[in-house]
Parts: sequence; structure tokens; C-alpha cells
Amino acid sequence: MDYQKLANLMFPNIDKNIEYYEKKYPKRDLPDGAVVSRFAPSPTGFVHMGSLRTAFIAKKISTDTKGVFYLRIDDTDEKRSVKNGIQGIIEDFKNFNFEIDEGRISETEEKGNYGPYLQSKRKEIYQTFAKYLVENNLAYPCFATEDDLVEIRKNQEAKKERLGYYGRYAKSRNLSFSEIEKKIQNNEKFVLRLKSPGDFNKKIVCPDLVKGKIEFPENDLDIVLLKSDGVPTYHFAHLVDDYLMRTTHILRGDEWLSSLPIHIQLFQIFEFPIPKYCHVAPVNKKDGESIRKLSKRKDPEAALSFYHEKGIPVHAVYLYLMTTANSNFEGWLAQNKNLGLEDFKFDFKKMSASGSLFDLDKLLNISKNYISKLSASEVYHNVLNWSDAYDKEFNELLKKYPDYSIKIFNIERKQKKPRKDFSAWSEVKDNMFYMYDELFNYKKIDFGLVNKAEKYKDIINLYIQNYFNINDDKDTWFRKIKELAIEVGYAQEMNLYKENPEKYLGNIADISNILRVSLTSKTTTPDLYEIMKLLGKERIQERFTKICG
Repeated sequence: MDYQKLANLMFPNIDKNIEYYEKKYPKRDLPDGAVVSRFAPSPTGFVHMGSLRTAFIAKKISTDTKGVFYLRIDDTDEKRSVKNGIQGIIEDFKNFNFEIDEGRISETEEKGNYGPYLQSKRKEIYQTFAKYLVENNLAYPCFATEDDLVEIRKNQEAKKERLGYYGRYAKSRNLSFSEIEKKIQNNEKFVLRLKSPGDFNKKIVCPDLVKGKIEFPENDLDIVLLKSDGVPTYHFAHLVDDYLMRTTHILRGDEWLSSLPIHIQLFQIFEFPIPKYCHVAPVNKKDGESIRKLSKRKDPEAALSFYHEKGIPVHAVYLYLMTTANSNFEGWLAQNKNLGLEDFKFDFKKMSASGSLFDLDKLLNISKNYISKLSASEVYHNVLNWSDAYDKEFNELLKKYPDYSIKIFNIERKQKKPRKDFSAWSEVKDNMFYMYDELFNYKKIDFGLVNKAEKYKDIINLYIQNYFNINDDKDTWFRKIKELAIEVGYAQEMNLYKENPEKYLGNIADISNILRVSLTSKTTTPDLYEIMKLLGKERIQERFTKICG
């Protein structure tokens, strides 16, 4: 058969060759060892936590090596694509401060010299590579109908043979040129199939950066490369795009692991360098006594919007993801407190092959630690941005009292062990609403929360009359609290009360809590002295007066 003639028959409008695209997309001018990685989602919905984790790792290894990370959109399956799906992916990345070096930056825009980064715009490129395969007797048109494929499957099932289009079942493989020409002239639909050189009885070693060397049977399936509309399948687009974009490392979910023999075979057929693969195990979740994959449908924390709505800092999420990606990260961070995530070098050898459990409590604890290390001004601006979208009332107060609010956030922050009161911006209001008169409601004060508080009015009145002075320093203030405790029959030291509880009405902690609840309605707050200094004399007296009536 004249395969050049067949190729021209099948692809009459393709006049370029592979060499043309190799010159258009040359090898990248990057340092030795630089990694070129990518994230290539389909526009089928929001980016979920598992996808973000994979993209985060891919970007990290590229950044560590002064390489390139790009975003490519696999939009070849129109049936699965959703409206605004591309923009949704881009917005999810933008909201997570996830910057790309190249790729799609909007529905209509992209940056970089190796595009288009939208697969639906690359049809001519795919067909050029497909034409090359036909010219070299490595692919052929297949005219099998859906009914034909169903019949083949039934025969294979009846004979308990492997399922698929291969060997003696691949009937279109043996069509003559005249038969093919006639079918094409009759407008019969066809797909392009690989003429696989594989032998299922032989093994192929597929190296993986995390799972190690894995053996699979060679691929002998004549897989579909181009669908009947000329659009590539994932397998073929994967080969063409990753070669021309000069991808060196491919990170993807381990559901693609079984496809690795096919992909390696395709690279070998073209004699292209084979990228290094890393198949990432899914993010799992403990559900009762069982463990299952984190679900977009069942688990709200799977959606990135969950973190925006709750106000969990993006950087805290990345810190947590790195703990799931490299087992040595937490230890490294503890020993390098002055360094950040950007200073840590990702290591595939420290990545679990079996995946990790998603632990929201651990993430929140990391977030709490992260927030405690921010400056008061940084906390203010983060809460301001979050509340602008999710709590307009609180946002207006923050804008009305910027300097005052920053002072509130600064309570017990500049010390060796700063307070860790909240793990998300959504928790801030509940933690310090009492500092704003507009939010404080003295009617909700419950002295039943305080131990030994039966005579709270007498204690408050005595404090106001004899001990309260807004200008006292902290030592003087605390000394007066002790004096007040003695005067009303409470122990001035906790150990005195513990030794002889029957001698006292209560202890100094009870006195402090009576004052604390009076001013905040809470039993647990940051330093009471600092709270009182910020509230000021008039507001304190007003609150005490309303309580004591």
C-alpha cells in the first residue's frame, strides 16, 4: 500500500510536517535540571482539593528548579465541558494566589510561546502528527460502527478473552487502499487507530517517581487516536502537547497509571524523549471506620470555595498540602522557623505512594499557627478583604475603626508565644465582637458561666469605686485585683484557695472572670488588662453601669 497516498487521502488539508512544529516550539532554554510541568484539567467543574494538591506539587518542582509551570486546558470533550468551565478554573487559581508561568489566563487570553494552551485550538497540530503515523504505517482508519464494537465485545466475553480492539478483532487494520478510498468517498465515518506494535505477552517496565518501577503487559490495543470529528483522544493529545510544550515531568492522578504503557509506547513510536511520570495517589478521608476518596459531592472541604467562605488563609492551605506531599516538611519547618515554604525543596522520595488522609483539624491547626505569626496589620487587611465578601456588617466596622481594629489584633501578638485564638477569618468576629459597641450586647451576659459570682454586682461596684484607674500600669492593675479579692473574701492566690477552699468565697481567678464577663460576655479572652486599656475609661464605666443597673 502507498501509505503516503493514504495519508493524503485522509488528511487532504494538512500540508505541514512534524519538523515544522519542532522548529516553532524548540527545546526550552532553561538551566540543567529545570523541570517543565503542567496542570491540564478539563473544564468540567470547579478545581477540587485533590487537583489543587497535584498542581501545587507540579508547580513547586518547577519553581525549585527554575523551570516552567503552565496551565493547559483539555477541552476536547464538549459533552463534559460546562459553561464558563475554563474561567472557573482560572478564577479558582486566581483566588488561591496560584500563579502560572504560561498558559490560559482567561477564556480568550493566554501567555507563553508554546500555545495554544487550549486543546480545541490545536486540531491542525494533532492531525499533522496523525498524518505522520499513517505515512509510516503506524496508524489506520477504522470504520467499525458502534454495533460492530458491541458484537466484538460480546464475542470476547463469550470466549472469556480480553476485551478490546486488537489482533484478529481489529478488522479495519487489514483493509486495502481501494476499500478505504471507497468508504471515505462514501462519507463513511471513521476514527484513526494506532497500529500497535505491542505484544501483550511481553512486559514493559514503567518507571514512576513515587511508585518506583512497575511492570505492565505491553499495549497491543489499537487505541483510538483521533475521533470521527478529527478531535484527539486524551492519549494522543497527551503525547503531542507534552512533546511540543517540552514537558519534562507529568504529575497526574494514579487513575491514569494503567494508561502508562500506552503513553510510553506512543513516545517510543515517535522516538520522542519520554517525560518522567509521577502518579499521585488520591486524597482520602476517614469516614467512620472506613477510608474513602475525598468526594466533591459529599465533602464541602473538597471545594476550594469552602476555604474562601470560611476564610482559611491560602498560605496555610499550601503549608498543609506540603505536609501531605513530603513527610519531612513538618520537621524541616520546625528546625527552620525563619524560612518559608519557598525555601523548602520538594523531594519525590519523601512522597507517599499510597496517598494521604485529608485532616481538616490539622489544616485548621496549621492555619491557627500561621495566623498567630502575622502582624496585626496583616491580620486586619486579611479580615477586611474576607469580610468585604462575606460579612458586610463587620467590614463596615473594620473600615470605620482601622487603627483601633489593628490595636485589637495586636493584643498578645508581639510576644514569644503569641495567642492563637482563631484559625480562619470567619472566626475573628466571634472572638472579639465585644470590642465594638455596635456588636456588644450586655443583655446576653451570663454570670452563671463564672464560678462563685453570686455577688458580682457588689464586686463590680467596689472595683469601680475603689480600684479602677485606667492609667494604672499592669503590675499596679493586677495588685489592685488582688486587694479587691482580699476585701471581698476571695483568695488572692490560687494555691491558697486550693489548700483551704473552705476559708474563701472563691479565688482571684473568679474576680478576674467577673470583670471579664462584665466587659466581654466571654469567660475566655486575650489579656484583660490590654482589653480594658483599649476600651477606655468611659466605655468600661458604661458597661459596668448597665450591668449593675
